[in-house]
Amino acid sequence: MSAPAAQPLAGIRVLDFSQIMMGPVATQLLADHGADVLKIERPGSGDIFRQALVDPDGAEHPAFGALNRNKRSMVVDVRSPEGLGLIDDLVAAADVVVNNYRPEVMDRLGLGYERLSGINPRIVYAQGTGFGTGGAYRRKGGQDILAQALTGAMSHKADPGHPTAIYPVSLADYTAGMHMVQGILMALLHRTRTGRGQRVEVSLYDSLLAMQILEATMALMDRDPLNWARMPLVGTFAAADGEVVLVGAFKPNPLRDICEALDLEDLSVDPSFATMAEQAANRPRLQALIAEAIGGFASAEVIERLEAQDVLCAPVRTLDEALQDPHTASMIVEMPRPGRAPLRSVASPVHMPDTPAASHSPPPPLGAGAAAALEEYGIAPERVGALFEAGVLA
Repeated sequence: MSAPAAQPLAGIRVLDFSQIMMGPVATQLLADHGADVLKIERPGSGDIFRQALVDPDGAEHPAFGALNRNKRSMVVDVRSPEGLGLIDDLVAAADVVVNNYRPEVMDRLGLGYERLSGINPRIVYAQGTGFGTGGAYRRKGGQDILAQALTGAMSHKADPGHPTAIYPVSLADYTAGMHMVQGILMALLHRTRTGRGQRVEVSLYDSLLAMQILEATMALMDRDPLNWARMPLVGTFAAADGEVVLVGAFKPNPLRDICEALDLEDLSVDPSFATMAEQAANRPRLQALIAEAIGGFASAEVIERLEAQDVLCAPVRTLDEALQDPHTASMIVEMPRPGRAPLRSVASPVHMPDTPAASHSPPPPLGAGAAAALEEYGIAPERVGALFEAGVLA
């Protein structure tokens, strides 16, 4: 698989030992923008995500497909001396190594940073963990929901009376994956200046703390909690035919403009609502008045009226509705798969008109592309054949 020369990461070779989401979503973005990603998988099962969910057609679940396009797969027994020797030779010619195992797993396999950087001092070694490589939680199993709980992210509520709930989108995995991409690119830039690679470390825990930077800074500075969902003019409201979300902020007098849009008397002149502090203190009554007014309009009319006053608002939609929106069309990619329905997924969110992202190949079957990749890395065909015969490669 050769990426178009114009792509910014063309020529960058990535050995990807990662699995499930954090690492794969990072390496997929690199692959979308030209990197040659060789996915190193365990014999028999490969990436855990290949088998974690069952698909009706009996093949890999689309969830695996969502994270592994534009890659090649190689199945190798890295616990064997021959397998480790092969990896050593690949590392010597590679630019980036990625993994998201628990700390010390790669070291036990002989694939830790100190050893691999001794083989190739230019290697950028990206390691993603649940809770970092130091500290009390470093050996704890990392998972998105656990990170939500431990970092306080799960504690945020729009209303204090709401039950604590798991956020059902993989916030930590995706955020940490994007931080991993940033670290890799910065390390590659540093390498162009110094000639040396370095270790890049990210964790689910740190990434979710970073996502809460506004809230955390307020807490660290002993200020009142910052909660956008509890602002007096923020909320979701039922229109006659659906829900809308309203953000009355970033204007001198948003309440006056909301009232103008909804044919309400100007509540901002009422002493109970004259200041932000008064609006917050009387939020239930204020929101009840807004809710009653919005309930008398269809959602499209509410949006039209509010936008005419330059008030931030939007309809509350399902994901299916968002995916059907013409505005979303440019973010949907479709990749053909022999003997199966095409894989439809979400494209790279990074738009670079001069060097656009590519979504040219579906996720690889287990082991697909290994022979061609090894040839490009300069591994002799005779050696590759012997490794397959010995069961080191599969």
